[in-house]
Amino acid sequence: MLQEQKGQKQYPSLHLNSWCVALLLFFPIFWMVFTSFKTDADAVKPENLFVFTPTLENYVNMTKDYDYWRFATNSVITSTFATLFALVVGVPAAYAMAFDPSRHTKDVLLWMLSTKMLPAAAVLYPMTFLTKNFLEVFDTHFLVIIVLCLINLPIVIWMLFTYFKEIPKEIIEAGKMDGVSTWGEIKDILIPLAWGGIASTALLTFIFCWNEAYWTVRLTTIDAATLSKLIEGNRAPEGLFFGRLSAVSTAAVAPIIILGWFCQKQLVQGLTFGAVKSVVALVAGVLFPSRKDRLAKNAI
Repeated sequence: MLQEQKGQKQYPSLHLNSWCVALLLFFPIFWMVFTSFKTDADAVKPENLFVFTPTLENYVNMTKDYDYWRFATNSVITSTFATLFALVVGVPAAYAMAFDPSRHTKDVLLWMLSTKMLPAAAVLYPMTFLTKNFLEVFDTHFLVIIVLCLINLPIVIWMLFTYFKEIPKEIIEAGKMDGVSTWGEIKDILIPLAWGGIASTALLTFIFCWNEAYWTVRLTTIDAATLSKLIEGNRAPEGLFFGRLSAVSTAAVAPIIILGWFCQKQLVQGLTFGAVKSVVALVAGVLFPSRKDRLAKNAI
């Protein structure tokens, strides 16, 4: 406590700057919530920028006319199952890469990371054409869940791989010597030891799935439409519905902001545990071949 107070006295400008940055980042959220209590007419009038009569009309219309709860239910269903499927695939994959690596493990990890750099628009037309005309799964929960799972799977495997690498191999080898099967090692040894990392990964994956807008808007129409589709449906190029759009956006982001607020410790742990260090070291090893072995060794 004394050290924190001493640090605050020594660097007052640093704390002031931190608060300024935090307020600057929070301002768009504040303004969105603030505008949601205006009517569409008040939202575009300069004289009503700060002085207006608050109303819940936008929220009432959203739940009554726009069927908000159906969109919210679809978001919960798709985000939850996509997260579960990503963990079901990611845990065994990360286990194999961490405790039984091959000489191509680093290449596979880098390849998975590179898939996040591809523009989604490049495969939009083939994806839409196949799902509509051949597979006939367009606008279904199954399609949205699979797509959300696949686009987040590289990050899931990367994070789990980083967590699993912190577990001593001797523990896994001791289980093998005792005759424990591979599934037993994962279920009885690995998951209990890495439960905090798995929970952080699941939380971040759920947030990524919830906030995904590109694919959920373009691969759905009515039946499997999520909250992103609801926001898209209330957007107008002329900016005529700022009040209504702000209310819909607030209702869409509020659940995930509340979840992130209560789970901020796990979020910070998941973002700073070491996955970023591993990614940077591995990419640097590829860009600078002379240092590849040393950097890859530190990363893996």
